[in-house]
Amino acid sequence: MTIKEALTTLPQYILPHHFLSKVMSKFTHSKCKVWKNLMISQIIKIYGVNMAEAKEQDINNFASFNHFFTRELKPGVRPITSTDNAIACPADGAVSQAGLIEQGDIFQAKGKSFTAIDLLGGDADIAKPFENGSFTTIYLSPKDYHRLHMPIKGTLTEMIHIPGRLFSVNGATANSVPGLFARNERVACLFDTELGPMALILVGAIFVSSVETTWHGVVTPPSIESVRSWTYKENAPVIEKGEEMGRFNMGSTIIVLFGKDKIKWEQEFKAGKKVQLGEMIARS
Repeated sequence: MTIKEALTTLPQYILPHHFLSKVMSKFTHSKCKVWKNLMISQIIKIYGVNMAEAKEQDINNFASFNHFFTRELKPGVRPITSTDNAIACPADGAVSQAGLIEQGDIFQAKGKSFTAIDLLGGDADIAKPFENGSFTTIYLSPKDYHRLHMPIKGTLTEMIHIPGRLFSVNGATANSVPGLFARNERVACLFDTELGPMALILVGAIFVSSVETTWHGVVTPPSIESVRSWTYKENAPVIEKGEEMGRFNMGSTIIVLFGKDKIKWEQEFKAGKKVQLGEMIARS
Protein backbone atom coordinates (compact mmCIF):
# COMPACT_ATOMS: atom_id res chain seq x y z
CA MET A 1 0.00 0.00 0.00
CA THR A 2 1.44 3.38 -1.01
CA ILE A 3 1.27 6.43 1.26
CA LYS A 4 -1.35 7.95 -1.06
CA GLU A 5 -3.45 4.77 -0.96
CA ALA A 6 -3.15 4.62 2.83
CA LEU A 7 -4.31 8.22 3.21
CA THR A 8 -7.22 7.54 0.86
CA THR A 9 -8.24 4.19 2.30
CA LEU A 10 -7.54 3.92 6.03
CA PRO A 11 -9.95 6.69 7.11
CA GLN A 12 -12.75 4.81 5.33
CA TYR A 13 -12.61 2.02 7.92
CA ILE A 14 -14.01 4.32 10.60
CA LEU A 15 -16.48 6.29 8.47
CA PRO A 16 -20.22 5.67 8.96
CA HIS A 17 -20.70 4.47 5.39
CA HIS A 18 -24.46 3.96 5.38
CA PHE A 19 -25.16 7.20 7.24
CA LEU A 20 -23.09 9.17 4.72
CA SER A 21 -24.91 7.47 1.85
CA LYS A 22 -28.27 8.46 3.38
CA VAL A 23 -27.09 12.08 3.65
CA MET A 24 -25.87 11.99 0.06
CA SER A 25 -29.24 10.60 -1.03
CA LYS A 26 -30.98 13.64 0.48
CA PHE A 27 -28.75 15.97 -1.50
CA THR A 28 -28.89 14.07 -4.79
CA HIS A 29 -32.69 13.74 -4.70
CA SER A 30 -33.25 17.39 -3.75
CA LYS A 31 -35.47 19.25 -6.21
CA CYS A 32 -34.11 22.67 -5.20
CA LYS A 33 -33.34 24.13 -8.62
CA VAL A 34 -30.40 26.26 -7.53
CA TRP A 35 -28.75 23.43 -5.60
CA LYS A 36 -29.27 20.65 -8.13
CA ASN A 37 -28.21 22.82 -11.07
CA LEU A 38 -25.03 23.79 -9.22
CA MET A 39 -24.20 20.14 -8.55
CA ILE A 40 -24.95 19.11 -12.12
CA SER A 41 -22.92 21.90 -13.71
CA GLN A 42 -19.92 21.18 -11.45
CA ILE A 43 -19.93 17.45 -12.25
CA ILE A 44 -20.15 18.20 -15.98
CA LYS A 45 -17.24 20.64 -15.70
CA ILE A 46 -14.99 18.62 -13.38
CA TYR A 47 -15.42 15.23 -15.05
CA GLY A 48 -16.03 16.32 -18.64
CA VAL A 49 -19.43 14.67 -19.01
CA ASN A 50 -20.40 14.44 -22.69
CA MET A 51 -23.89 15.91 -22.64
CA ALA A 52 -24.12 15.71 -26.43
CA GLU A 53 -24.89 12.01 -25.94
CA ALA A 54 -27.71 12.64 -23.48
CA LYS A 55 -31.34 12.45 -24.51
CA GLU A 56 -31.99 15.51 -22.32
CA GLN A 57 -29.26 18.14 -22.49
CA ASP A 58 -30.81 21.10 -20.68
CA ILE A 59 -29.86 20.77 -17.00
CA ASN A 60 -32.92 22.81 -16.03
CA ASN A 61 -35.10 19.89 -17.14
CA PHE A 62 -33.62 17.40 -14.69
CA ALA A 63 -35.83 17.11 -11.61
CA SER A 64 -32.83 16.37 -9.36
CA PHE A 65 -29.13 15.64 -9.48
CA ASN A 66 -29.96 11.94 -9.36
CA HIS A 67 -32.21 12.34 -12.39
CA PHE A 68 -29.21 13.79 -14.22
CA PHE A 69 -26.86 11.08 -12.94
CA THR A 70 -29.09 8.29 -14.26
CA ARG A 71 -29.84 10.16 -17.50
CA GLU A 72 -30.91 8.37 -20.66
CA LEU A 73 -28.77 8.45 -23.77
CA LYS A 74 -29.93 9.34 -27.26
CA PRO A 75 -31.15 6.35 -29.28
CA GLY A 76 -28.31 4.78 -31.25
CA VAL A 77 -25.50 6.39 -29.23
CA ARG A 78 -24.48 2.98 -27.83
CA PRO A 79 -25.11 0.37 -30.55
CA ILE A 80 -25.21 -3.19 -29.21
CA THR A 81 -22.77 -5.52 -30.96
CA SER A 82 -24.45 -7.79 -33.49
CA THR A 83 -21.40 -9.97 -34.12
CA ASP A 84 -22.19 -13.68 -33.89
CA ASN A 85 -21.51 -15.15 -30.45
CA ALA A 86 -20.53 -11.74 -29.08
CA ILE A 87 -20.86 -10.77 -25.42
CA ALA A 88 -21.80 -7.09 -25.09
CA CYS A 89 -20.29 -4.77 -22.51
CA PRO A 90 -22.93 -4.12 -19.81
CA ALA A 91 -21.85 -0.57 -18.98
CA ASP A 92 -19.71 2.44 -19.73
CA GLY A 93 -16.60 2.50 -17.56
CA ALA A 94 -13.11 1.11 -17.17
CA VAL A 95 -12.04 -2.51 -16.78
CA SER A 96 -10.80 -3.05 -13.25
CA GLN A 97 -9.96 -6.70 -13.93
CA ALA A 98 -10.89 -9.50 -16.32
CA GLY A 99 -9.81 -13.11 -16.35
CA LEU A 100 -10.49 -16.58 -15.02
CA ILE A 101 -11.93 -17.65 -11.68
CA GLU A 102 -9.12 -19.83 -10.33
CA GLN A 103 -9.95 -22.37 -7.64
CA GLY A 104 -12.91 -20.25 -6.64
CA ASP A 105 -10.87 -17.03 -6.37
CA ILE A 106 -11.54 -13.80 -8.27
CA PHE A 107 -8.55 -11.50 -8.66
CA GLN A 108 -9.03 -7.98 -7.29
CA ALA A 109 -5.69 -6.11 -7.48
CA LYS A 110 -2.10 -6.20 -6.19
CA GLY A 111 -2.20 -9.79 -4.95
CA LYS A 112 -5.65 -9.45 -3.41
CA SER A 113 -8.61 -11.65 -4.29
CA PHE A 114 -11.99 -12.76 -3.00
CA THR A 115 -14.04 -15.89 -3.51
CA ALA A 116 -17.05 -16.32 -5.74
CA ILE A 117 -18.81 -17.88 -2.75
CA ASP A 118 -18.30 -14.75 -0.64
CA LEU A 119 -19.25 -12.48 -3.53
CA LEU A 120 -22.55 -14.32 -4.00
CA GLY A 121 -23.57 -14.23 -0.36
CA GLY A 122 -21.89 -17.32 1.10
CA ASP A 123 -23.89 -20.02 -0.71
CA ALA A 124 -21.57 -22.62 -2.27
CA ASP A 125 -24.39 -24.08 -4.40
CA ILE A 126 -25.04 -20.71 -6.03
CA ALA A 127 -21.32 -20.22 -6.71
CA LYS A 128 -20.69 -23.76 -8.03
CA PRO A 129 -21.71 -23.09 -11.69
CA PHE A 130 -18.96 -20.46 -11.85
CA GLU A 131 -16.10 -22.70 -10.68
CA ASN A 132 -13.10 -22.09 -12.96
CA GLY A 133 -15.26 -19.76 -15.02
CA SER A 134 -14.68 -16.22 -16.25
CA PHE A 135 -15.19 -12.84 -14.61
CA THR A 136 -14.83 -9.15 -15.27
CA THR A 137 -15.09 -6.16 -12.96
CA ILE A 138 -16.05 -2.82 -14.54
CA TYR A 139 -15.79 0.48 -12.64
CA LEU A 140 -18.18 3.32 -13.45
CA SER A 141 -16.78 6.79 -12.77
CA PRO A 142 -18.91 9.90 -12.15
CA LYS A 143 -18.69 10.89 -15.83
CA ASP A 144 -20.09 7.60 -17.12
CA TYR A 145 -23.58 6.56 -18.15
CA HIS A 146 -24.97 4.81 -15.05
CA ARG A 147 -27.55 2.41 -16.43
CA LEU A 148 -26.64 -1.26 -16.75
CA HIS A 149 -27.61 -3.51 -19.64
CA MET A 150 -27.61 -7.21 -20.45
CA PRO A 151 -24.48 -8.73 -22.05
CA ILE A 152 -26.65 -11.47 -23.58
CA LYS A 153 -30.29 -12.50 -23.38
CA GLY A 154 -31.20 -14.04 -20.05
CA THR A 155 -34.07 -15.29 -17.90
CA LEU A 156 -33.90 -14.07 -14.30
CA THR A 157 -33.84 -16.90 -11.75
CA GLU A 158 -32.83 -15.21 -8.50
CA MET A 159 -31.85 -11.86 -6.99
CA ILE A 160 -29.80 -11.71 -3.79
CA HIS A 161 -29.31 -8.61 -1.63
CA ILE A 162 -26.15 -9.05 0.42
CA PRO A 163 -25.32 -6.72 3.33
CA GLY A 164 -21.92 -5.11 3.79
CA ARG A 165 -19.89 -1.97 4.12
CA LEU A 166 -19.74 0.80 1.53
CA PHE A 167 -16.07 1.43 0.83
CA SER A 168 -15.15 3.47 -2.20
CA VAL A 169 -14.51 1.22 -5.21
CA ASN A 170 -11.91 3.34 -6.99
CA GLY A 171 -8.45 2.06 -7.90
CA ALA A 172 -6.75 3.13 -4.68
CA THR A 173 -9.28 1.31 -2.53
CA ALA A 174 -9.27 -1.79 -4.75
CA ASN A 175 -5.49 -1.91 -4.34
CA SER A 176 -5.71 -1.58 -0.56
CA VAL A 177 -8.86 -3.13 0.94
CA PRO A 178 -8.78 -6.97 1.03
CA GLY A 179 -11.86 -8.61 -0.50
CA LEU A 180 -13.34 -5.20 -1.32
CA PHE A 181 -16.14 -6.29 -3.65
CA ALA A 182 -17.18 -9.14 -1.34
CA ARG A 183 -17.24 -6.75 1.65
CA ASN A 184 -19.43 -4.03 0.18
CA GLU A 185 -23.20 -4.21 0.09
CA ARG A 186 -24.28 -5.62 -3.26
CA VAL A 187 -27.11 -7.05 -5.34
CA ALA A 188 -26.43 -10.28 -7.25
CA CYS A 189 -28.72 -11.07 -10.19
CA LEU A 190 -28.64 -14.65 -11.52
CA PHE A 191 -29.77 -15.51 -15.03
CA ASP A 192 -30.22 -18.60 -17.18
CA THR A 193 -28.78 -17.98 -20.65
CA GLU A 194 -27.92 -19.96 -23.76
CA LEU A 195 -24.42 -20.22 -22.25
CA GLY A 196 -25.67 -21.49 -18.92
CA PRO A 197 -25.78 -19.49 -15.68
CA MET A 198 -24.63 -15.86 -15.71
CA ALA A 199 -24.35 -13.55 -12.71
CA LEU A 200 -24.41 -9.76 -12.73
CA ILE A 201 -23.37 -8.30 -9.38
CA LEU A 202 -24.13 -4.63 -8.72
CA VAL A 203 -21.71 -3.49 -6.03
CA GLY A 204 -22.58 -0.57 -3.77
CA ALA A 205 -20.06 2.05 -2.68
CA ILE A 206 -19.77 5.06 -0.42
CA PHE A 207 -22.22 7.79 -1.48
CA VAL A 208 -24.09 5.36 -3.77
CA SER A 209 -27.56 6.34 -2.61
CA SER A 210 -29.35 3.33 -4.13
CA VAL A 211 -29.19 0.34 -6.45
CA GLU A 212 -32.25 -0.59 -8.48
CA THR A 213 -33.31 -3.11 -11.10
CA THR A 214 -35.88 -2.82 -13.87
CA TRP A 215 -38.06 -5.65 -12.52
CA HIS A 216 -37.95 -4.78 -8.81
CA GLY A 217 -37.29 -1.07 -8.56
CA VAL A 218 -35.11 0.14 -5.68
CA VAL A 219 -33.44 -2.79 -3.88
CA THR A 220 -31.24 -0.78 -1.55
CA PRO A 221 -31.94 1.19 0.56
CA PRO A 222 -32.99 -0.18 2.96
CA SER A 223 -29.66 -1.47 4.24
CA ILE A 224 -29.91 -4.92 5.80
CA GLU A 225 -28.07 -7.09 8.33
CA SER A 226 -28.67 -10.51 6.76
CA VAL A 227 -28.95 -11.83 3.22
CA ARG A 228 -32.37 -11.65 1.58
CA SER A 229 -33.34 -13.10 -1.78
CA TRP A 230 -36.11 -13.38 -4.36
CA THR A 231 -36.61 -16.35 -6.68
CA TYR A 232 -38.33 -16.16 -10.05
CA LYS A 233 -40.02 -19.19 -11.57
CA GLU A 234 -43.39 -18.53 -13.16
CA ASN A 235 -43.44 -15.38 -15.29
CA ALA A 236 -39.73 -14.83 -14.68
CA PRO A 237 -38.44 -11.67 -16.41
CA VAL A 238 -36.72 -12.34 -19.74
CA ILE A 239 -34.36 -9.54 -20.68
CA GLU A 240 -32.93 -9.23 -24.17
CA LYS A 241 -29.30 -8.59 -24.97
CA GLY A 242 -28.65 -4.85 -24.68
CA GLU A 243 -31.79 -4.08 -22.69
CA GLU A 244 -31.52 -2.14 -19.44
CA MET A 245 -31.50 -4.33 -16.32
CA GLY A 246 -30.54 -1.88 -13.55
CA ARG A 247 -28.88 1.35 -12.52
CA PHE A 248 -26.73 2.98 -9.88
CA ASN A 249 -27.91 6.18 -8.25
CA MET A 250 -24.34 7.50 -8.05
CA GLY A 251 -21.40 5.50 -9.40
CA SER A 252 -20.04 2.07 -8.58
CA THR A 253 -18.99 -1.29 -10.07
CA ILE A 254 -20.58 -4.20 -11.91
CA ILE A 255 -19.10 -7.71 -11.89
CA VAL A 256 -20.00 -10.30 -14.54
CA LEU A 257 -19.56 -14.06 -14.05
CA PHE A 258 -19.81 -16.90 -16.58
CA GLY A 259 -19.21 -20.64 -16.22
CA LYS A 260 -16.13 -22.63 -17.24
CA ASP A 261 -15.16 -22.43 -20.94
CA LYS A 262 -18.33 -20.53 -21.82
CA ILE A 263 -16.71 -17.31 -23.06
CA LYS A 264 -13.29 -15.92 -23.97
CA TRP A 265 -12.46 -12.30 -23.30
CA GLU A 266 -11.22 -10.26 -26.26
CA GLN A 267 -7.44 -9.88 -26.23
CA GLU A 268 -7.53 -6.11 -25.67
CA PHE A 269 -10.18 -6.40 -22.92
CA LYS A 270 -7.98 -6.10 -19.84
CA ALA A 271 -7.37 -3.99 -16.76
CA GLY A 272 -7.32 -0.27 -17.45
CA LYS A 273 -9.17 -0.36 -20.76
CA LYS A 274 -11.95 2.20 -21.23
CA VAL A 275 -15.13 0.52 -22.44
CA GLN A 276 -18.57 1.55 -23.62
CA LEU A 277 -21.93 -0.10 -23.31
CA GLY A 278 -22.69 -2.47 -26.17
CA GLU A 279 -19.19 -3.05 -27.54
CA MET A 280 -17.98 -6.63 -27.91
CA ILE A 281 -15.90 -7.71 -24.91
CA ALA A 282 -15.92 -11.50 -25.38
CA ARG A 283 -17.05 -14.36 -27.59
CA SER A 284 -18.78 -17.57 -26.66
